[in-house]
Amino acid sequence: RSSARSRPTMAAPSSSGLEVLLSTLQNAGDIENRLNILNVLDELLSAGTDRRIHHMISKGGSETLLTTLVNSACSFTPNYTILLPLLHLLAKVGYRDRQIGLKAQKADAVLVVLGLLRQNTENARRAAACLWVLRVFCSSVTTADLLGKNRGLDVVFKLISPHTTKHLRTVKAAADAFAAMLCSKVNCRTAITKGYIADLLKLYEDWHNNDVNLTNIPILRALLHCLQRAANSAVGRDALVAEGGISLLFQTTQTCLTMKGLESLVEPAIQLMRKCNPKVPLPLTSDKSAFSFPLPGRPVDDWDADLGLYDGSLEDDSDEDEENEEPDNRDYEDDLETDVNKLRPRPEPDRPLEQLGQYVCLCPELHHDFQDLDSSSEVDESSDDDSTLEGDLNDKMPSDQRGSDLPSDRDENHLRTSDFHKHYLNCSRKSQEGHSSMVDRLLEKYGICTPNHDPRLYTATAANTKSIAGYSILAFPDFWGHLPPQEQKPMAKRPPHVQRKKVFEDIQRLICPEDIINKVVFDMDDPSPQCSSGMCHSSLQFFSKFESGNLRKAIQHTYTSAHTQTCTADSSQSMQPVLYSVREALEGRPHWVRTGSEICYYRNHFCSRRGQKSYFYTLTFTVTFHHEDDVCYLAYHYPYTYTTLQTHLKMLEKSVDPRKVFFRQQNLCYTLAGNSCSLVTITACPTSRAWKHLHQLRNRPCVVLTARVHPGESNASWVLKGTLEFLCSSDPVAESLRGAYIFKIIPMLNPDGVINGNNRCSLTAEDLNRQWLKPDLNLSPTIYHTKGFLYYLNSIGRTPLVFCDYHGHSRKKNVFLYGCSMKETLWQSGSPINTASLKEDPGYRTIAKTLDRIAPAFSFNSCNYLVEKSRASTARVVVWREIGVFRSYTMESTYNGCNQGIYKGLQTGTRELEEMGMKFSQSFLTLRSNAIHYNSRLIHHAYALLDLDDRLLHNKSNNCFEDDEPPCMEEIEYSSCSDPFGANELDTEVNGNTSSEEEDEEDADICRNGRRRNDRKSHLVPHYLKQDALETLTIEGGQCNGIDISNGYLY
Repeated sequence: RSSARSRPTMAAPSSSGLEVLLSTLQNAGDIENRLNILNVLDELLSAGTDRRIHHMISKGGSETLLTTLVNSACSFTPNYTILLPLLHLLAKVGYRDRQIGLKAQKADAVLVVLGLLRQNTENARRAAACLWVLRVFCSSVTTADLLGKNRGLDVVFKLISPHTTKHLRTVKAAADAFAAMLCSKVNCRTAITKGYIADLLKLYEDWHNNDVNLTNIPILRALLHCLQRAANSAVGRDALVAEGGISLLFQTTQTCLTMKGLESLVEPAIQLMRKCNPKVPLPLTSDKSAFSFPLPGRPVDDWDADLGLYDGSLEDDSDEDEENEEPDNRDYEDDLETDVNKLRPRPEPDRPLEQLGQYVCLCPELHHDFQDLDSSSEVDESSDDDSTLEGDLNDKMPSDQRGSDLPSDRDENHLRTSDFHKHYLNCSRKSQEGHSSMVDRLLEKYGICTPNHDPRLYTATAANTKSIAGYSILAFPDFWGHLPPQEQKPMAKRPPHVQRKKVFEDIQRLICPEDIINKVVFDMDDPSPQCSSGMCHSSLQFFSKFESGNLRKAIQHTYTSAHTQTCTADSSQSMQPVLYSVREALEGRPHWVRTGSEICYYRNHFCSRRGQKSYFYTLTFTVTFHHEDDVCYLAYHYPYTYTTLQTHLKMLEKSVDPRKVFFRQQNLCYTLAGNSCSLVTITACPTSRAWKHLHQLRNRPCVVLTARVHPGESNASWVLKGTLEFLCSSDPVAESLRGAYIFKIIPMLNPDGVINGNNRCSLTAEDLNRQWLKPDLNLSPTIYHTKGFLYYLNSIGRTPLVFCDYHGHSRKKNVFLYGCSMKETLWQSGSPINTASLKEDPGYRTIAKTLDRIAPAFSFNSCNYLVEKSRASTARVVVWREIGVFRSYTMESTYNGCNQGIYKGLQTGTRELEEMGMKFSQSFLTLRSNAIHYNSRLIHHAYALLDLDDRLLHNKSNNCFEDDEPPCMEEIEYSSCSDPFGANELDTEVNGNTSSEEEDEEDADICRNGRRRNDRKSHLVPHYLKQDALETLTIEGGQCNGIDISNGYLY
């Protein structure tokens, strides 16, 4: 019986070969069998990919190795012939097992390995093996805490010796293990208390200075990893700064930049310096806005000015460790809505039906009698808009706006662009007479070259635009107009190491403050002229006090450039900002053009003055100005202001034939600042007043389009401009669309945000596209009344056929749609609900399929129809769910450019954006093909549309649902918390830990090559044992449930 109990327990007959090996390893009593099994496992796992290791983990391989390790180590005389290969294999497998730390604690293996390390600090090979295992155990913070409580930090740190030429592998293993243990905040504080941060800096300096032949780069990298882990806590960063860490890293990195072999140390060192750069308050007099605006229902004294023009959409990371996480790392499946009741549209209004009567007037086409169709007299061109275009301009001027002195006898031939900007672009009362006179003379000389734009009309319209700051100066590009450049510009190639260079410059300013000017050249908070006093004629001068301007402060840091700090901006790779030159415009080239080089966007070292945990970002680029005595405007994207929109709508209304086109601009509501939120109705006038013609008009389905809920997404306005101009044109397709639909268009849902230069929010510092569930009448009037108007349409049986909210996307390329599908959401989320019983009209894909055929900038593969919980309060989801519009979309237009089709590799301009708006309108033709009156002109112009079929495209929506309105995220970042090279490097080091006589040669080889190729060949046990092991298992294979290891596979 005793003999039977000591024999290995075999697995059940149905067990796989791998399970048999694991069971035999755990229960084998003799050394030879265990060595044979360890060697076979290592051969099999080394020959394949990580899938084999993960399969072994799923079969309990980690637990088996841990149990075997504990049993072998706890014997009276531990046998390192078994322990050493066992530790090697455990390090390899454990690195791929996310739960290895917890499993080690459960198996009581953590302190066992720490004990083995204590016993073998003088044996380099054994110590290295123990260190690798401890390193993988520390993937669990609780395991790292356990090691720290048992003085593991002290044991490991003693093995990180000063510069030496021996036992290099052990030194690196110790540094890696020490870094892994610092994932615990408790261990990090302990290390700081014991002075290990200062010691690490001295070790790094010692190894760096003595590494003449560049043979110790892996050790230097491991030491940097230790410092990076320590810098994840505030106390660690403070300790690094206090010990002179930034200065040391700055000096050593300068050496690294001059030597190609040290390139791999530059990135982690610079990112470590950036992280440790002491936080300083924003260079502003206050976190609060320069202007105040009392919100309805809130006392002025309680109002926080930061909620105003200072766009408060900054992200708030809860932990410094999350700094390097990309937004795409989120688990979208967890965010997908799986509640069928919430996915089913429910068109019950959120307000009493009697309140919807106020929106009757917003459907004038349903009540207009069209009496003018029976007479030959001129049609009354009066509009429902409250504002008028004619009359005395002085009656429209705010009484408190300032004027400016006007030169009276200067000839325009001698007028400098800077003088023109200073003296004449002013819509205040005092300057109107001289201003109008000079505008007339300039227009007479240069002429109007921009279609659908009139500078005089723009000036008159601007007088009614209400800004919080009371701006009276007009921005020249908006006043004069913009024409798209003749050619698209290729995407700018980002030079290598741009972010590294910019961060290094920030550190240099910290280290050498005496080398910078740090001169304020513009300050919105300080209206006194002292900011510009003393400026020489050749110096750059800044100005931003005009509609949509958002520069708060400009600081000159060096003699060669003026550096401005900005927050809540986002910059995509290969995308350039845009520039408008007044001189170029007056010479007949009124273009916003892409410009700039060395574009970089990264988190800076500024913090809130109020102590809030907010992060700020720097967008930096280099611009070369081509003219002297010029006025240039810079913008993130092609600007489109509120006054530009109002001027454009008036020009459009004048341009249409009122006998054919029913065009009405009405006031949906007023904003918090008192600006009108326009609603435009476009449809075809009936042929006559005959009942059938009026009946056909009043039964046309509605299409509702909205835009610019996010003020910074000016590309959405350019797309909508293309839609508006096309629908008002004489194109046969446009005529057919007007005859088939009634278009209800709200071109700007957030006028106040646009006027005052916000990026994402309204005056309440809220994202209006997150207010659709329960919009507040007082704080979000435009959203409240837009939703009410949609409810009204639904209540009278005119639920829109299509709803689309135009947006801009700062990270993805091309143009694409986000829609809503109950079935696709349930499928993607893995819901057990049987979707076969759910009814859903597949027509929500029709528009996207059409656009994929006719719109060059559109990408069907980027479209997505998933409903997320985090998007429950957006327009797209609420209109789909509550109003019952199953074709409810967000249309995202890239800021950047396209990576497909004829526009591939090119940056998007206003021409392409307007074209997209036209194509989107044309796609509606396929929704009501049976109701369209076809004629030869239409067939000739719309052949591609009419040729569309209903076959599904063989395209699949991307599973990764990227944020349709992404927050400001850091796009370029280097991870400072993960291992630099990971499993492959660990495998190489473990495989090199074979025999003592090979150690010095292997150490030198590893350090010479730095990062060796992934050689997964097994080296766990001596070579002479391997063949015997294979022969033994092959001969005894029949006893092990048919194990076949031919070709390296287990069956």
